[in-house]
Amino acid sequence: MNYQWKYQPPTEEQKENAKALAHELGINPILGWLLMRRGVNSAQEAKHFFRPQLNELLDPFLFRDMRKAVDRLNDALGKKERILIYGDYDVDGCTAVALVYKFLQQFYSNVDYYIPDRNEEGYGVSHKGVDYAHETGVKLIIVLDCGIKAIEEIGYAKSLGIDFIICDHHVPDSVLPPAVAILNAKRADATYPYTDLSGCGVGFKFMQAFAMDNGIEFNQLIPMLDLCAISIASDIVPILGENRILAYHGLRQLNNNPSVGVKAILDICGLGEKEIMMNDIIFKIGPRINASGRMQNGNLAVSLLIEKDPIAAHRKAEQINDFNEQRKDLDKSMTEQANKIVEGIDHQHEPHSIVIYNEEWHRGLIGIVASRLTEIYFRPAVVLTRTDDIATGSARSVSGFDIYKAIESCRDILENFGGHTYAAGLSLKVEHIPEFKRRFEAYVEEHITKEQISAQLDIESTIDFKDINRKFFNDLKRFYPYGPSNPKPIFCSTQVYDYGTSKVVGREQEHIKLELVDNKSNNVMNGIAFGQSSQVRFIKSKHSFGIAYTIEENTHKRGEVQLQIVDIRPTE
Repeated sequence: MNYQWKYQPPTEEQKENAKALAHELGINPILGWLLMRRGVNSAQEAKHFFRPQLNELLDPFLFRDMRKAVDRLNDALGKKERILIYGDYDVDGCTAVALVYKFLQQFYSNVDYYIPDRNEEGYGVSHKGVDYAHETGVKLIIVLDCGIKAIEEIGYAKSLGIDFIICDHHVPDSVLPPAVAILNAKRADATYPYTDLSGCGVGFKFMQAFAMDNGIEFNQLIPMLDLCAISIASDIVPILGENRILAYHGLRQLNNNPSVGVKAILDICGLGEKEIMMNDIIFKIGPRINASGRMQNGNLAVSLLIEKDPIAAHRKAEQINDFNEQRKDLDKSMTEQANKIVEGIDHQHEPHSIVIYNEEWHRGLIGIVASRLTEIYFRPAVVLTRTDDIATGSARSVSGFDIYKAIESCRDILENFGGHTYAAGLSLKVEHIPEFKRRFEAYVEEHITKEQISAQLDIESTIDFKDINRKFFNDLKRFYPYGPSNPKPIFCSTQVYDYGTSKVVGREQEHIKLELVDNKSNNVMNGIAFGQSSQVRFIKSKHSFGIAYTIEENTHKRGEVQLQIVDIRPTE
């Protein structure tokens, strides 16, 4: 792939500041510059960044309506009312429901949970869900990771004598639902200083406030942190601030003492004996939890996450693993069909977005297909399918482009929509698809930049091989966990040469195992370039070239550092 390398070198002043910060911390100045790029400008801030502490979590009562939410929950417990924990069918929603249900169940038994059926009820609060609550005697519904736009449905519940507490992180409209309390840091009158929590994170803050108000030790919340880490990684929220604290300690919980249900997932996807990283959640754990809601119903995922019996948990994990295998087969087929549609589009006018529709597609998988299209074509993508006379869609964006605002600009022809910057959902009448496509493309064309629709590598720093040693790598590991706003650093080195021993490897001879030198040290650096064997002739030509890469631990030679080459290009 021909990437554009995007690199903004530090100014002389920034270099001096990075050097001073690094000196105070005893690290390489390059890492001082990486800290500054993440908004960390002092040794004290670096201490909090490298070693996030749970006592640094914000006071949950800073949320507008938190006092009302806790009072209503306390009132429900005092009156022995039936409580329903209601959530979205994706990873964030399922983990949020599992967290709140598990925590409350320790103190109160008259509690149930509900995940709407994606095909029958669609996204968010449904009339069917409210009717279920009414029929089972529920007086309070705690809704997680959705609900912020459910004005009609929550009004209907209110007419039946059912109260709602909303815990959501999606962008609200100007008119809010008639709930008893709305915990959402994105509401216009919000008082909470951190706006990037996942839906599960908002649920955690609610339980933190409930615990504080009832004299429950914070330690009882710590076992729930594995669910927070799973939601944060899967929902692609920024990993700075409060999310970094929750992800950091959630990963520790995941690695040291996961819940029975989570342990069963780890075992079923071969992670039982491995240190779990954020990528393991994104590519292995999250998709299996999601598969339940995509292929059947999210209830199975929640049932697994709250399971206490290891044998039952293993059985349920095998079921969701089967769903995931079915999902992969269908996903592959749909992506191939989507690619054919996109390839058939008239590209004479270079469209800035992708909007495609197929009424036969599985509603649960259109979000995955949209993600695939953004990765392949570097365009914001909307993928639509049909239920009766309504088209339902999932949208995914490219870096730096707010797809929620693009969809919002078409709101007058939409039945419903919701989401955030990089992912959103929508529904509209089938006859409005051509008009939506035209207006969506016009908005994207006007607001997107040329850089956002090209394959780019965001280079953090140039680096010489003499700087890459075990200490540098150990200090670099302290930047973990990686994610949005704290990506895994990509470095570049120019003027490097083949040491003479680089070779093509792999079953299909598709990779290059590299041994490289630069002209500033005698260090011979090992590297691996996956899928780039076409470059080997140039590498062996004895000309210098540039490489962009991440720095990894060699899994075959423990203790050895190697470069994972992302891109290779001739020296200019």
